[in-house]
Amino acid sequence: MTKTDRYAAAGVRLDTADEAKRRIAQLVSATRTPLARGRVGGFGGMVRVPEGYKKPVLVMSTDGVGSKVLVAAAAGVHDTVGEDLVNHSVNDILVHGATPLAFLDYIAAGNLVAEIAEQIVSGVARGCRAHDMTLAGGETAQMPDLYQPGHYDLAGSIVGVVEEDTALDGDRVVTGDQLIGYASTGLHTNGYTLARKIVFDRMKLTIDDPFPETGQSVGQVLLAVHRSYATALRPVLGTVHALAHVTGGGIAGNLVRVLPPGVEAVVDSGSWPWPPLFRVLMRAGQVGREEMRRVFNLGVGMIALLARDDVEAAVRAAERAHVPAWIIGEILPARAGTSATVRFEER
Repeated sequence: MTKTDRYAAAGVRLDTADEAKRRIAQLVSATRTPLARGRVGGFGGMVRVPEGYKKPVLVMSTDGVGSKVLVAAAAGVHDTVGEDLVNHSVNDILVHGATPLAFLDYIAAGNLVAEIAEQIVSGVARGCRAHDMTLAGGETAQMPDLYQPGHYDLAGSIVGVVEEDTALDGDRVVTGDQLIGYASTGLHTNGYTLARKIVFDRMKLTIDDPFPETGQSVGQVLLAVHRSYATALRPVLGTVHALAHVTGGGIAGNLVRVLPPGVEAVVDSGSWPWPPLFRVLMRAGQVGREEMRRVFNLGVGMIALLARDDVEAAVRAAERAHVPAWIIGEILPARAGTSATVRFEER
């Protein structure tokens, strides 16, 4: 038995990995922008910082799509989670006003299937092309002792750039600022552990069953692609005081991250419609309203904080990008001596 045979007997197929890398290389090549440098397949990916910046600051983020990959595996649809990964990451650096430059992905599985890896990366590449961003590299790993057959994990890292003087970090937020909520396209990439238990264990639905009140299947609803807000927000970044990407922790858990001391964000809980998905999950899962707010985005995937006079232009920009947006609250002074807080106001 050769060394390669021994590795295969242990559960790792090098020939499969080579085939996956060959397919992925073709997809990566199609994302290269004029800023890309080096060769596809190198040990590291290289991109130039664009010209014209006086004090460029690199903005970096890394994340995954969580247990949404289990839904993808059940549906046999793997490209959408790749696009999810990119859009989620773009939103995370958009919060700081950054333009994406490069992306890296990581796929880990028990036994790598070349066709599935190709589908995943096709979604990643599609997301990169949509944002004029280079897929600079990535990694595939086979770990049969760690992952069950048919399961995989997906993560990625993004690098963007912003002018230091225009970077957003929440220090511009003042009393009187308005909160604009931008519509999500469903769960995005958070809350899937609870959602799966409700849908598959409690409601006893399968991936192809109709999802109540939506006119779509379970798979279509749960695999809806995480929306990117770049097109809706880039035209108005110069007037925005802060942005909050609503991910794990819900509206309150993410909005508080961009508030300076001494203010309170008051969210009007009735100012936007809950999509049917969340009403179904709440009712079928018997989940309390407070827990729903902590776990899910409830239909709001991004929040912009800006002056009252700039609200109309921001809403118009969202409309042009076909993203519904609502005024969902405002910034008020906090009680003396208290840290920044978020409060829901029931009306």
